[in-house]
Amino acid sequence: MAKTKVALLTAGGLAPCLSSAVGGLIERYTDIAPDADIIAYKSGYRGLLMDYKIEINQHMREQAHVLHRYGGSPIGNSRVKLTNVADCVKRGLIKEGQNPLQVAAERLAADGITILHTIGGDDTNTTAADLAAYLGANGYDLTVVGLPKTVDNDVVPIKQSLGAWTAAEVGARFFDNVSNEQSAAPRTLVIHEVMGRHCGWLTAATARAYIQRIKHNEYVEGFMMNEALKNIDGLYLPETHFDMESEAERLKEMMDKTGFVTLFVSEGACMDEIIADREAAGEEIKRDAFGHVQLDKINVGGWFQQHFAKLLQAERSMVQKSGYYARSAPANHEDLRLIQSMVDLAVESGLNGVSGVTGHDEDQGGKLRAIEFPRIKGGKAFDLNTPWFKDVMDHLGQKFRPAA
Repeated sequence: MAKTKVALLTAGGLAPCLSSAVGGLIERYTDIAPDADIIAYKSGYRGLLMDYKIEINQHMREQAHVLHRYGGSPIGNSRVKLTNVADCVKRGLIKEGQNPLQVAAERLAADGITILHTIGGDDTNTTAADLAAYLGANGYDLTVVGLPKTVDNDVVPIKQSLGAWTAAEVGARFFDNVSNEQSAAPRTLVIHEVMGRHCGWLTAATARAYIQRIKHNEYVEGFMMNEALKNIDGLYLPETHFDMESEAERLKEMMDKTGFVTLFVSEGACMDEIIADREAAGEEIKRDAFGHVQLDKINVGGWFQQHFAKLLQAERSMVQKSGYYARSAPANHEDLRLIQSMVDLAVESGLNGVSGVTGHDEDQGGKLRAIEFPRIKGGKAFDLNTPWFKDVMDHLGQKFRPAA
Protein backbone atom coordinates (compact mmCIF):
# COMPACT_ATOMS: atom_id res chain seq x y z
CA MET A 1 0.00 0.00 0.00
CA ALA A 2 1.35 3.44 -0.99
CA LYS A 3 2.48 5.71 1.81
CA THR A 4 0.04 8.54 2.50
CA LYS A 5 1.48 11.77 1.16
CA VAL A 6 -0.59 14.93 1.35
CA ALA A 7 -0.20 18.07 -0.73
CA LEU A 8 -1.81 21.44 0.01
CA LEU A 9 -2.33 24.42 -2.26
CA THR A 10 -4.20 27.69 -1.98
CA ALA A 11 -5.28 29.61 -5.06
CA GLY A 12 -7.29 32.55 -6.35
CA GLY A 13 -7.72 35.74 -4.34
CA LEU A 14 -7.12 35.94 -0.63
CA ALA A 15 -9.79 35.33 2.00
CA PRO A 16 -9.64 35.37 5.83
CA CYS A 17 -9.36 31.60 6.11
CA LEU A 18 -6.39 30.44 4.05
CA SER A 19 -3.75 30.59 6.77
CA SER A 20 -6.05 28.99 9.32
CA ALA A 21 -7.17 26.25 6.91
CA VAL A 22 -3.54 25.37 6.10
CA GLY A 23 -2.69 25.32 9.79
CA GLY A 24 -5.78 23.28 10.59
CA LEU A 25 -5.05 20.65 7.93
CA ILE A 26 -1.47 20.24 9.17
CA GLU A 27 -2.68 19.96 12.78
CA ARG A 28 -5.38 17.43 11.95
CA TYR A 29 -3.12 15.16 9.92
CA THR A 30 -0.49 15.37 12.65
CA ASP A 31 -3.12 14.28 15.19
CA ILE A 32 -4.70 11.36 13.36
CA ALA A 33 -2.20 10.39 10.64
CA PRO A 34 1.20 11.43 12.04
CA ASP A 35 3.09 9.20 9.63
CA ALA A 36 1.66 10.96 6.57
CA ASP A 37 4.10 13.22 4.75
CA ILE A 38 2.87 16.73 3.98
CA ILE A 39 4.06 19.20 1.36
CA ALA A 40 2.63 22.45 0.02
CA TYR A 41 2.87 23.74 -3.53
CA LYS A 42 3.99 27.38 -3.46
CA SER A 43 1.68 29.89 -5.12
CA GLY A 44 -1.05 27.40 -5.98
CA TYR A 45 -1.22 25.72 -9.37
CA ARG A 46 1.76 27.79 -10.51
CA GLY A 47 3.94 25.97 -7.99
CA LEU A 48 2.49 22.63 -9.02
CA LEU A 49 3.39 23.25 -12.68
CA MET A 50 6.85 24.63 -11.92
CA ASP A 51 7.78 22.25 -9.09
CA TYR A 52 7.99 24.88 -6.37
CA LYS A 53 7.12 23.32 -3.04
CA ILE A 54 7.53 23.52 0.72
CA GLU A 55 8.28 20.41 2.77
CA ILE A 56 6.31 20.56 6.03
CA ASN A 57 8.85 19.44 8.63
CA GLN A 58 8.33 18.47 12.27
CA HIS A 59 8.95 21.98 13.59
CA MET A 60 6.39 23.41 11.18
CA ARG A 61 3.87 20.78 12.31
CA GLU A 62 4.41 21.67 15.96
CA GLN A 63 4.00 25.38 15.24
CA ALA A 64 1.06 25.08 12.83
CA HIS A 65 -1.30 26.53 15.44
CA VAL A 66 0.40 29.92 14.98
CA LEU A 67 -1.06 30.14 11.46
CA HIS A 68 -4.55 30.70 12.92
CA ARG A 69 -3.45 34.19 13.99
CA TYR A 70 -2.76 35.48 10.48
CA GLY A 71 -4.45 36.45 7.25
CA GLY A 72 -3.03 35.88 3.79
CA SER A 73 -1.70 32.51 2.70
CA PRO A 74 1.43 30.99 4.27
CA ILE A 75 2.00 29.00 1.07
CA GLY A 76 1.13 31.66 -1.52
CA ASN A 77 -1.59 32.06 -4.13
CA SER A 78 -1.91 32.56 -7.89
CA ARG A 79 -4.62 32.48 -10.54
CA VAL A 80 -3.92 29.65 -12.98
CA LYS A 81 -6.46 27.69 -15.02
CA LEU A 82 -5.01 24.33 -16.03
CA THR A 83 -7.33 24.02 -19.03
CA ASN A 84 -6.24 27.40 -20.45
CA VAL A 85 -3.23 26.13 -22.36
CA ALA A 86 -2.48 29.40 -24.17
CA ASP A 87 -2.37 31.38 -20.93
CA CYS A 88 -0.07 28.84 -19.24
CA VAL A 89 2.32 28.97 -22.22
CA LYS A 90 2.22 32.76 -22.34
CA ARG A 91 3.12 33.00 -18.65
CA GLY A 92 5.99 30.53 -19.00
CA LEU A 93 4.38 27.92 -16.76
CA ILE A 94 4.66 25.21 -19.41
CA LYS A 95 6.45 24.81 -22.74
CA GLU A 96 4.83 25.04 -26.14
CA GLY A 97 3.11 21.74 -26.96
CA GLN A 98 2.65 20.67 -23.34
CA ASN A 99 -0.72 20.03 -21.68
CA PRO A 100 -0.94 21.75 -18.25
CA LEU A 101 -3.15 18.98 -16.87
CA GLN A 102 -0.60 16.38 -17.91
CA VAL A 103 2.30 18.40 -16.48
CA ALA A 104 0.41 18.80 -13.18
CA ALA A 105 -0.54 15.10 -13.08
CA GLU A 106 3.01 13.98 -13.75
CA ARG A 107 4.31 16.26 -11.01
CA LEU A 108 1.81 14.84 -8.49
CA ALA A 109 2.76 11.30 -9.54
CA ALA A 110 6.48 12.03 -9.33
CA ASP A 111 5.99 13.51 -5.86
CA GLY A 112 4.00 10.45 -4.76
CA ILE A 113 0.97 12.49 -3.72
CA THR A 114 -2.05 10.43 -2.66
CA ILE A 115 -4.25 13.27 -1.28
CA LEU A 116 -4.43 16.80 -2.67
CA HIS A 117 -6.21 19.56 -0.75
CA THR A 118 -7.15 22.66 -2.73
CA ILE A 119 -8.29 25.69 -0.76
CA GLY A 120 -10.01 28.23 -2.97
CA GLY A 121 -13.18 29.43 -4.64
CA ASP A 122 -15.14 27.99 -7.52
CA ASP A 123 -12.32 28.54 -10.03
CA THR A 124 -9.79 26.78 -7.80
CA ASN A 125 -12.06 23.84 -7.11
CA THR A 126 -13.43 23.45 -10.65
CA THR A 127 -9.78 23.42 -11.77
CA ALA A 128 -9.19 20.72 -9.15
CA ALA A 129 -12.14 18.84 -10.64
CA ASP A 130 -10.57 19.06 -14.10
CA LEU A 131 -7.33 17.72 -12.68
CA ALA A 132 -9.06 14.88 -10.79
CA ALA A 133 -10.96 13.87 -13.93
CA TYR A 134 -7.76 13.86 -15.99
CA LEU A 135 -5.92 11.81 -13.38
CA GLY A 136 -8.76 9.30 -13.15
CA ALA A 137 -8.98 8.95 -16.92
CA ASN A 138 -5.24 8.28 -17.09
CA GLY A 139 -5.08 5.66 -14.38
CA TYR A 140 -3.58 7.69 -11.54
CA ASP A 141 -5.30 7.21 -8.19
CA LEU A 142 -5.51 10.51 -6.35
CA THR A 143 -8.07 11.83 -3.86
CA VAL A 144 -8.75 15.55 -4.29
CA VAL A 145 -10.59 17.34 -1.49
CA GLY A 146 -11.32 21.06 -1.77
CA LEU A 147 -12.24 23.61 0.87
CA PRO A 148 -14.47 26.49 -0.26
CA LYS A 149 -12.84 29.90 0.13
CA THR A 150 -14.42 33.11 -1.10
CA VAL A 151 -15.42 36.36 0.57
CA ASP A 152 -18.27 36.63 -1.96
CA ASN A 153 -20.03 33.56 -0.48
CA ASP A 154 -21.16 32.63 -3.99
CA VAL A 155 -20.26 28.95 -4.43
CA VAL A 156 -23.09 26.62 -5.52
CA PRO A 157 -24.40 24.62 -3.61
CA ILE A 158 -22.48 25.63 -0.47
CA LYS A 159 -24.40 27.49 2.22
CA GLN A 160 -21.44 29.37 3.73
CA SER A 161 -17.95 29.67 2.29
CA LEU A 162 -14.88 30.14 4.45
CA GLY A 163 -13.77 33.69 5.21
CA ALA A 164 -16.98 35.50 4.23
CA TRP A 165 -18.19 36.17 7.77
CA THR A 166 -14.83 37.67 8.69
CA ALA A 167 -14.69 39.84 5.56
CA ALA A 168 -18.09 41.35 6.43
CA GLU A 169 -17.09 42.08 10.01
CA VAL A 170 -13.74 43.62 9.03
CA GLY A 171 -15.33 45.63 6.21
CA ALA A 172 -17.75 47.11 8.75
CA ARG A 173 -14.89 48.01 11.06
CA PHE A 174 -13.07 49.65 8.14
CA PHE A 175 -16.05 51.78 7.26
CA ASP A 176 -16.70 52.81 10.86
CA ASN A 177 -13.59 54.98 10.52
CA VAL A 178 -14.21 56.05 6.92
CA SER A 179 -17.72 57.25 7.76
CA ASN A 180 -16.18 60.05 9.83
CA GLU A 181 -15.03 61.62 6.55
CA GLN A 182 -18.58 62.98 6.32
CA SER A 183 -17.52 65.61 8.85
CA ALA A 184 -14.58 66.84 6.73
CA ALA A 185 -16.54 69.10 4.33
CA PRO A 186 -20.12 70.14 3.50
CA ARG A 187 -22.13 68.23 0.88
CA THR A 188 -19.91 65.16 0.95
CA LEU A 189 -20.70 61.90 -0.86
CA VAL A 190 -18.88 58.84 0.50
CA ILE A 191 -19.10 55.56 -1.42
CA HIS A 192 -17.98 52.30 0.17
CA GLU A 193 -17.17 49.79 -2.58
CA VAL A 194 -17.27 46.19 -1.34
CA MET A 195 -16.07 43.05 -3.14
CA GLY A 196 -18.65 40.91 -4.94
CA ARG A 197 -18.46 40.31 -8.69
CA HIS A 198 -21.77 38.53 -9.26
CA CYS A 199 -23.05 38.22 -5.73
CA GLY A 200 -24.13 40.98 -3.36
CA TRP A 201 -23.96 38.86 -0.20
CA LEU A 202 -20.77 40.47 1.13
CA THR A 203 -21.96 44.03 0.50
CA ALA A 204 -25.28 43.33 2.21
CA ALA A 205 -23.62 41.42 5.07
CA THR A 206 -21.07 44.23 5.55
CA ALA A 207 -23.91 46.77 5.72
CA ARG A 208 -25.67 44.58 8.26
CA ALA A 209 -22.51 44.20 10.36
CA TYR A 210 -21.91 47.96 10.20
CA ILE A 211 -25.48 48.74 11.32
CA GLN A 212 -25.09 46.31 14.22
CA ARG A 213 -21.71 47.81 15.09
CA ILE A 214 -22.98 51.40 15.41
CA LYS A 215 -26.48 50.82 16.77
CA HIS A 216 -25.42 51.26 20.39
CA ASN A 217 -23.23 54.33 19.78
CA GLU A 218 -23.62 57.17 22.26
CA TYR A 219 -23.73 60.69 20.82
CA VAL A 220 -23.71 64.14 22.39
CA GLU A 221 -26.85 66.00 21.38
CA GLY A 222 -26.17 69.23 19.50
CA PHE A 223 -22.97 68.17 17.75
CA MET A 224 -22.66 67.04 14.12
CA MET A 225 -21.34 63.62 15.17
CA ASN A 226 -24.71 61.92 15.33
CA GLU A 227 -26.73 58.97 14.12
CA ALA A 228 -27.49 60.57 10.74
CA LEU A 229 -23.79 61.08 9.99
CA LYS A 230 -22.99 57.43 10.73
CA ASN A 231 -25.94 55.98 8.78
CA ILE A 232 -26.00 54.27 5.36
CA ASP A 233 -28.33 55.93 2.85
CA GLY A 234 -28.17 53.54 -0.12
CA LEU A 235 -27.21 49.92 -0.83
CA TYR A 236 -26.64 48.63 -4.39
CA LEU A 237 -26.08 45.00 -5.37
CA PRO A 238 -25.77 43.01 -8.63
CA GLU A 239 -29.12 41.40 -7.80
CA THR A 240 -31.03 44.66 -7.35
CA HIS A 241 -32.20 47.26 -9.83
CA PHE A 242 -32.93 50.91 -9.15
CA ASP A 243 -34.20 53.89 -11.09
CA MET A 244 -31.38 56.43 -11.24
CA GLU A 245 -33.68 59.44 -11.44
CA SER A 246 -35.94 58.57 -8.51
CA GLU A 247 -33.05 57.31 -6.39
CA ALA A 248 -31.10 60.51 -7.02
CA GLU A 249 -34.15 62.53 -5.99
CA ARG A 250 -34.41 60.60 -2.72
CA LEU A 251 -30.72 60.98 -1.96
CA LYS A 252 -30.63 64.67 -2.88
CA GLU A 253 -33.27 65.35 -0.26
CA MET A 254 -30.95 63.73 2.28
CA MET A 255 -27.97 65.72 1.01
CA ASP A 256 -29.94 68.97 1.25
CA LYS A 257 -31.12 68.12 4.76
CA THR A 258 -27.96 66.74 6.37
CA GLY A 259 -25.09 67.74 4.07
CA PHE A 260 -23.87 64.20 3.49
CA VAL A 261 -24.83 60.91 1.78
CA THR A 262 -23.30 57.45 2.32
CA LEU A 263 -23.62 54.59 -0.21
CA PHE A 264 -22.58 50.93 -0.02
CA VAL A 265 -21.90 49.53 -3.50
CA SER A 266 -21.00 46.02 -4.60
CA GLU A 267 -18.14 45.97 -7.12
CA GLY A 268 -20.42 44.05 -9.47
CA ALA A 269 -23.41 46.40 -9.20
CA CYS A 270 -24.61 47.81 -12.54
CA MET A 271 -21.82 45.86 -14.25
CA ASP A 272 -23.76 45.24 -17.47
CA GLU A 273 -24.60 48.94 -17.83
CA ILE A 274 -21.01 49.99 -17.22
CA ILE A 275 -19.53 47.47 -19.67
CA ALA A 276 -22.09 48.46 -22.31
CA ASP A 277 -21.16 52.13 -21.83
CA ARG A 278 -17.44 51.38 -22.15
CA GLU A 279 -17.75 49.09 -25.17
CA ALA A 280 -20.08 51.54 -26.91
CA ALA A 281 -17.31 54.11 -26.50
CA GLY A 282 -14.90 51.73 -28.27
CA GLU A 283 -13.03 50.58 -25.15
CA GLU A 284 -11.74 47.01 -24.97
CA ILE A 285 -12.77 45.31 -21.72
CA LYS A 286 -9.90 43.24 -20.32
CA ARG A 287 -10.53 39.77 -18.90
CA ASP A 288 -8.42 37.31 -16.88
CA ALA A 289 -7.46 33.69 -17.65
CA PHE A 290 -10.87 32.52 -16.44
CA GLY A 291 -12.72 34.94 -18.71
CA HIS A 292 -13.75 37.23 -15.84
CA VAL A 293 -13.85 40.97 -16.43
CA GLN A 294 -10.96 42.61 -14.57
CA LEU A 295 -12.94 44.61 -12.04
CA ASP A 296 -10.09 46.94 -11.15
CA LYS A 297 -10.24 48.20 -14.74
CA ILE A 298 -14.03 48.76 -14.54
CA ASN A 299 -14.09 50.85 -11.33
CA VAL A 300 -17.74 50.48 -10.36
CA GLY A 301 -17.35 52.80 -7.38
CA GLY A 302 -16.02 55.47 -9.70
CA TRP A 303 -19.05 55.06 -11.97
CA PHE A 304 -21.42 55.61 -9.04
CA GLN A 305 -19.33 58.56 -7.90
CA GLN A 306 -19.41 60.17 -11.35
CA HIS A 307 -23.19 59.86 -11.70
CA PHE A 308 -24.39 60.54 -8.16
CA ALA A 309 -21.96 63.33 -7.30
CA LYS A 310 -23.41 65.40 -10.14
CA LEU A 311 -27.04 64.49 -9.44
CA LEU A 312 -26.71 65.21 -5.71
CA GLN A 313 -24.70 68.39 -6.30
CA ALA A 314 -21.99 67.08 -4.01
CA GLU A 315 -19.11 69.46 -3.39
CA ARG A 316 -16.85 66.62 -2.31
CA SER A 317 -17.03 62.92 -3.19
CA MET A 318 -14.84 59.91 -2.53
CA VAL A 319 -14.73 56.14 -3.04
CA GLN A 320 -13.23 53.94 -0.35
CA LYS A 321 -12.65 50.22 -0.96
CA SER A 322 -12.46 47.78 1.94
CA GLY A 323 -11.75 44.73 -0.21
CA TYR A 324 -8.02 44.17 0.23
CA TYR A 325 -8.16 45.22 3.87
CA ALA A 326 -11.02 42.81 4.62
CA ARG A 327 -9.86 39.82 2.59
CA SER A 328 -6.38 39.88 4.16
CA ALA A 329 -7.61 39.68 7.76
CA PRO A 330 -7.17 36.65 10.03
CA ALA A 331 -10.31 34.56 10.52
CA ASN A 332 -12.69 35.62 13.28
CA HIS A 333 -14.10 33.22 15.86
CA GLU A 334 -17.15 32.41 13.76
CA ASP A 335 -15.04 31.50 10.75
CA LEU A 336 -12.53 29.59 12.87
CA ARG A 337 -15.32 27.26 14.02
CA LEU A 338 -16.48 26.76 10.43
CA ILE A 339 -12.91 26.17 9.23
CA GLN A 340 -12.33 23.54 11.90
CA SER A 341 -15.46 21.59 11.00
CA MET A 342 -14.59 21.64 7.29
CA VAL A 343 -10.95 20.75 7.92
CA ASP A 344 -11.94 17.74 10.03
CA LEU A 345 -14.24 16.49 7.26
CA ALA A 346 -11.63 17.23 4.57
CA VAL A 347 -9.02 15.10 6.33
CA GLU A 348 -11.52 12.32 6.98
CA SER A 349 -12.58 12.40 3.32
CA GLY A 350 -8.98 12.40 2.11
CA LEU A 351 -8.01 9.40 4.23
CA ASN A 352 -11.16 7.53 3.13
CA GLY A 353 -10.56 8.26 -0.56
CA VAL A 354 -13.64 10.47 -1.00
CA SER A 355 -13.10 13.37 -3.41
CA GLY A 356 -15.20 16.53 -3.39
CA VAL A 357 -15.51 19.97 -1.82
CA THR A 358 -16.44 20.15 1.85
CA GLY A 359 -19.40 22.35 2.68
CA HIS A 360 -22.96 22.51 3.95
CA ASP A 361 -24.92 21.19 0.96
CA GLU A 362 -27.97 23.40 0.32
CA ASP A 363 -29.52 20.68 -1.84
CA GLN A 364 -29.33 18.16 1.01
CA GLY A 365 -30.79 20.14 3.88
CA GLY A 366 -27.56 21.95 4.74
CA LYS A 367 -25.70 18.75 5.62
CA LEU A 368 -21.91 19.08 5.93
CA ARG A 369 -20.44 16.67 3.40
CA ALA A 370 -17.92 16.26 0.58
CA ILE A 371 -19.91 17.71 -2.31
CA GLU A 372 -19.29 16.18 -5.71
CA PHE A 373 -17.02 18.29 -7.94
CA PRO A 374 -19.38 18.44 -10.95
CA ARG A 375 -21.96 20.21 -8.76
CA ILE A 376 -19.56 23.00 -7.76
CA LYS A 377 -19.86 26.27 -9.63
CA GLY A 378 -19.57 29.97 -8.94
CA GLY A 379 -21.79 32.98 -9.38
CA LYS A 380 -24.48 32.03 -6.86
CA ALA A 381 -26.77 35.02 -6.51
CA PHE A 382 -27.58 36.51 -3.14
CA ASP A 383 -31.11 35.58 -2.08
CA LEU A 384 -32.99 38.87 -1.70
CA ASN A 385 -35.59 37.03 0.40
CA THR A 386 -33.04 36.50 3.17
CA PRO A 387 -34.87 37.80 6.28
CA TRP A 388 -32.02 39.93 7.59
CA PHE A 389 -31.66 41.64 4.19
CA LYS A 390 -35.23 42.90 4.46
CA ASP A 391 -34.35 44.29 7.89
CA VAL A 392 -31.35 46.12 6.43
CA MET A 393 -33.37 47.68 3.60
CA ASP A 394 -36.16 48.68 5.99
CA HIS A 395 -33.54 50.36 8.17
CA LEU A 396 -32.26 52.29 5.14
CA GLY A 397 -35.79 53.14 3.94
CA GLN A 398 -34.70 52.25 0.42
CA LYS A 399 -36.98 50.77 -2.24
CA PHE A 400 -35.58 48.27 -4.73
CA ARG A 401 -36.65 45.55 -7.12
CA PRO A 402 -34.79 42.44 -8.30
CA ALA A 403 -32.55 42.91 -11.32
CA ALA A 404 -33.95 41.53 -14.58
